[in-house]
Amino acid sequence: MAREQTKVSLRLPSIFLLLTLAVLLLFSSSTLFFPPASSKTSPPLRRHSNHFCSNRAADLTRGFWSHDSRYKNHSRPLYDASCSFHRNAWNCLRNARKNMEAINSWVWIPEGCGGLPLPRIDPAAFLDAMRGRRIGFVGDSLNENFVVAFLCALGSADSGARKWKRKGAWRGGYFPKFDFTVAYHRAVLLAKYKWQPVEQLDLPNKDGLKGFYKVDVDIPADEWANITQFYDVLVFNTGHWWGLDKFPKETPLVFYKGGKPIVPPLEILNGLELVLQSMVSYINREIPVKVVKIWRTQSPRHFYGGKWNQNGSCLFTEPLKLEELDSWFDPRNKGVNKEAREVNFRIDRVIKGTDIQLLNLTHLSEFRADAHPAVWLGKKDAVTIWGQDCMHWCLPGLPDTWVDILSAQILYSLEAG
Repeated sequence: MAREQTKVSLRLPSIFLLLTLAVLLLFSSSTLFFPPASSKTSPPLRRHSNHFCSNRAADLTRGFWSHDSRYKNHSRPLYDASCSFHRNAWNCLRNARKNMEAINSWVWIPEGCGGLPLPRIDPAAFLDAMRGRRIGFVGDSLNENFVVAFLCALGSADSGARKWKRKGAWRGGYFPKFDFTVAYHRAVLLAKYKWQPVEQLDLPNKDGLKGFYKVDVDIPADEWANITQFYDVLVFNTGHWWGLDKFPKETPLVFYKGGKPIVPPLEILNGLELVLQSMVSYINREIPVKVVKIWRTQSPRHFYGGKWNQNGSCLFTEPLKLEELDSWFDPRNKGVNKEAREVNFRIDRVIKGTDIQLLNLTHLSEFRADAHPAVWLGKKDAVTIWGQDCMHWCLPGLPDTWVDILSAQILYSLEAG
């Protein structure tokens, strides 16, 4: 009897070992056949191989443009006219815009880089570092211009990249090799707005109005109100629609709060500031703290001799000089391109004290009067109908420098936690 008990006791550890191995095998095989449910928690950031010359965006956005032949390889575009994410009007290679080689021969030399050019994005390293993450852009067509440059640059590192338009995105791309998404949500005013017949205006003075656009300053546009939990990085902009050229006195913006018109009615830039305050408050309230929130400053226009609808032109062959910038852009000069600095002043005032990072791309862009599509728009009679495009940018071109700076800021922000 004692001998049998001894045999049983000797077998028990073996039985337990076999059971343990069986359980471990079952668990491991189940994860192969039934992958764990995806978590909303972002994956840990993979360290990137790029070594940027500064971890402060401000150090990268102050500097000067150089045409030094030593940097020829540095300025070579990462993509060409065949990029599947192109928008026709900005595909200046396909549209045979003159001077494209010259446009892309200038390199940005930031103050924080010791006299060396801004490091270019390494698309493969960036995608690898951002594996499993999502970046969303919200705003007007200048943010779309930015997104297209971003998608085309990244597409050079993933041949399987494809278009992506879920979650209400206007435009976007998915990179399956890295499970990474970039998308753009079109919301030109950020706030909700809608055309209304003049009869709906609950104000006494309706003289000369053909109708109006009701702007609910305290309600974000539907196009982005419900994406606050989806992205790991969000890049906002607005400003280019806030002018009388878009909303003339016959069809103005009329501002509402709490469903009622604001009395007395606000001038357009005062309305912009109120919308900025409301949208920034919504961002701080609804978007998780861990999400990197960036606000891009204005992209400057370069209309010469008139506004976009007054035969304004931008047929320049090289960048402006530093001493020319104030004459073009200082609001005190009341020129046609003053809106960028006017809007920036309000953005800076509203964002100050929040965790929204300011990405100031205005100054480096003010120089580049040479880099717009101008008359090369890819469609017959486009210039006759719309005028020259001295607002958006050729691709490849200036927005690729924006991509270099933004990618550095995103990686540093995520690494810093």
